[in-house]
Amino acid sequence: MPAEPDPADFTVPAEPVVTRRATTLPLRRRLPPVVALLLLAPWAAECSWGGFAIDDFLPVLIFLGPMYGGAAILIRETARHLGAGWPTIVLLAAAFGVLQAGLVDQSLFNPDFLDDTQYADTRAAAEATLVPGLEFSLRQAFDYVGNHIVLTICAPIVLIESFLGADRRLRPWLGRPGLVVVGVLYLLGSLLIFSDSSGRKDFLASPLQLAFAGVVVLALVATALVPRWRRPGPRRARRVPHPLWVGLLVVLVRFGTDLTPGWAGVAIALALSAAAGGLIAYWAARSGWGQRHVLAAGSASLVSAAAFAYLVPPYSPASPAAALAGDIAVTVMTVALVGGAWWRSSEGRRTATTLAATPLSREPRSG
Repeated sequence: MPAEPDPADFTVPAEPVVTRRATTLPLRRRLPPVVALLLLAPWAAECSWGGFAIDDFLPVLIFLGPMYGGAAILIRETARHLGAGWPTIVLLAAAFGVLQAGLVDQSLFNPDFLDDTQYADTRAAAEATLVPGLEFSLRQAFDYVGNHIVLTICAPIVLIESFLGADRRLRPWLGRPGLVVVGVLYLLGSLLIFSDSSGRKDFLASPLQLAFAGVVVLALVATALVPRWRRPGPRRARRVPHPLWVGLLVVLVRFGTDLTPGWAGVAIALALSAAAGGLIAYWAARSGWGQRHVLAAGSASLVSAAAFAYLVPPYSPASPAAALAGDIAVTVMTVALVGGAWWRSSEGRRTATTLAATPLSREPRSG
């Protein structure tokens, strides 16, 4: 009698690439997630970890929303229009982080950038990892770019997409006119920060530093647009850890990146981040990987940042009441966002099989 086959020997097809035109859905269904992402990105980037007291939340959304929110929308829409997945989003998020810190506010190269804030005492630790010739702190580069990846771009995108049904999660939201509007909004927001005395702080990087940042941005964008990210391979029919374990891994790595100062600390941070990213990519190639796993991996940094917001001061001095109110608001909003996204993502699991059987990839791509 032949032996029973091992389920692990089979492969299952990856989820189809959704390439329907954004205009197949009415504007009233496409616009709310765009607006939500426009507002969530600046809040997650600057407020979720305690960077601002509660009375500064609204100014942050108004002045930083076009830049941070515009970038998050453009990155998400680029990936979804191309039929690409999270590798493209992460690489484009890294490109945005370098663009923002290296070319827009130029905090990456400005040693005085935090001197007028309550984080002035971090300057000595930053100078311990200066890159000769380019004169920027590798420690600060890791922190600035890393926070833009996980807080400004990835966490807001995964939260908003998790609130959508499985049949809308991977769809583009905007057509060409909408992308043009968001692109102009992003450019104006970036120009505002670059030209404002409190944004770039009257600092201008050297031509060599600007050229270096520009080359890194172009290299990351070119890598993100490599066609292989648009061709998901078959998934192995193997189990994956519970989503909560995936989130715990991200939290532990985030804490581990701050264990040791200096060059040794940077090396440890880079190694831990690379190992965690590789492990998550390995799990994501299995058939058991679902939206809840994506949500756990994408929102874990936001949850940990919100949890420790009570221990860090805002950029500018604030009254204890305003600072505490901001931290409590961050907790309430984070719990509501992650909890709601977790509940909504479970609803879509019932229709995921139907979606996977729909030949969406044969429909024309959105322009």
